[in-house]
Amino acid sequence: HFDPFEGLVPGFSANSLGLFSGPYLTKVELQLSCKGIPDRDSLCKPDPCLVLAMQSCGQWMEVDRTEVIPSCGNPNFSKVFTLDFYFEERQRLRFELLDIYSGGLNGMKHEAFLGFVECNLGQIISQRKLSKALLKPGGTVGKSIITIAAEELTGNDDHIELSFSARKLDDKDFFTKSDPFLEIYRLNEDATMQLVYRTETVKNNLNPVWKRFKVSLNSLCAGDHERKLQCTIWDWDSNGKHDYIGEFETTFKEMRGAIEGRQVVQWLCINSKYKAKKKNYKNSGIVILNRCKVIKMHSFLDYIMGGCQIQFTVAIDFTASNGDPRNSCSLHYIHPFQPNEYLKALVAIGEICQDYDSDKMFPAFGFGAQVPPDYKISHDFAVNFNEENPECVGIQGVVEAYQACLPKLQLYGPTNIAPIIQKVACSASQEVHTKEAMQYFILLILTDGVITDMADTREAIVQASHLPMSIIIVGIGNADFSDMQMLDGGEGILCSTRGEPVLRDIVQFVPFRNFKNASPAALAKSVLAEVPNQVVEYYNNKGIKPKMPNLPLCSPSSE
Repeated sequence: HFDPFEGLVPGFSANSLGLFSGPYLTKVELQLSCKGIPDRDSLCKPDPCLVLAMQSCGQWMEVDRTEVIPSCGNPNFSKVFTLDFYFEERQRLRFELLDIYSGGLNGMKHEAFLGFVECNLGQIISQRKLSKALLKPGGTVGKSIITIAAEELTGNDDHIELSFSARKLDDKDFFTKSDPFLEIYRLNEDATMQLVYRTETVKNNLNPVWKRFKVSLNSLCAGDHERKLQCTIWDWDSNGKHDYIGEFETTFKEMRGAIEGRQVVQWLCINSKYKAKKKNYKNSGIVILNRCKVIKMHSFLDYIMGGCQIQFTVAIDFTASNGDPRNSCSLHYIHPFQPNEYLKALVAIGEICQDYDSDKMFPAFGFGAQVPPDYKISHDFAVNFNEENPECVGIQGVVEAYQACLPKLQLYGPTNIAPIIQKVACSASQEVHTKEAMQYFILLILTDGVITDMADTREAIVQASHLPMSIIIVGIGNADFSDMQMLDGGEGILCSTRGEPVLRDIVQFVPFRNFKNASPAALAKSVLAEVPNQVVEYYNNKGIKPKMPNLPLCSPSSE
């Protein structure tokens, strides 16, 4: 008898995966910039993006990536990477530079790999700022330079919601009006300026109103309310050579005057060159802070201790591309001694999630098979064949239902995952009405193939991003999973076919083959690392506070 749990998940615990930060854990923020990225050709500048990968068990795993900056050879990225720093570990990092551009008749996104830099996190921290030449494909040293600056974060995780507008900005364009955007920099302890946030560009408007945005107090001023902030206004140009309009200096202490609208906070936008040359120069416009709100950020632990339950659902791919389960080459083959990849992924991830679910009852669904008794194709059938109650007792129950259903199914197709996302989203939508942090849904999708209902899947994910829900997709086998990177936000912000963007990033995709030689803990850590932040982001965005933990009443002592 094969026990899928035996030897698979040694020493799994929430603490070992870093879900709960210990009191001595240090967090650092990495800010990235590049110089000297070569043009794509004589007419096109690069559209650069930096990818951060971390080494685990000898494998490089993508952790996060910056935004894409169009037409820019010397980008300064506003996206920062926040990492846990362990003094006792040698944390290897790899920064890969990509040029991401649209091409072909269908306008598909392409990634050109321009090179990489490798270093230890400890190196960056000890030097505060590390600059290294890019290693190009083939190992030759290029002329491009990547600079990584590190700053330790304080313990304050509060966020600040800001909204800016401007009046009567200088017009920098001949035939149209300026296309202004605003950048906020903070002064570092080494007297350098670090980009904190870059707004969107408002086209053809000298009185722009920029969208409201959130930034952590750590990122804005490293917790120092009197730290100098420099705000610069630019006129966007498509060639990347933006025209300088002007700037002003402030502090968060000054910004706080706009909290709850107690007073009008505004600044003169000054172009120092104009001020020095023009006798009658007054300003290049006025910038107004319309909103400044402090948002108290509660932690993942706050919500879990307040009684929030993780509702874990599994969806398994039963399409014909997996191969006949009776054949030893099939991805669904049940070996008497060695679990297949579906079982390994299911157990590794499920073991962690079940710790946060008090009843240990897990719905399990299949898709892409012909199901008895009438053998119609289904994309959301219960693996235990009980449509009224698809729940299984514990992860062991899911494993047993999976093994029992295989001989009864006819593997078929296509690979449609939108129906199962919509099914779980329907349950999550019921939770929205409670206005409490009671249940958060995690959907684990195990699939071997390229998704065939991509448009519907994108739409389903966009709608699910408004709900208390996260989606983990594990690619089984050796198929081409490049399309999955789009669902994971790998090509920028995911949008539906109607152009509606996701409210928040809720999808994490990993190919199982990256973990064939790693421990199950490494797989679970990779795919679950983003979940605590996604839980916190959802409830904080909704303004839902965690419940106070129910502490046992102390009985009076008898003497």
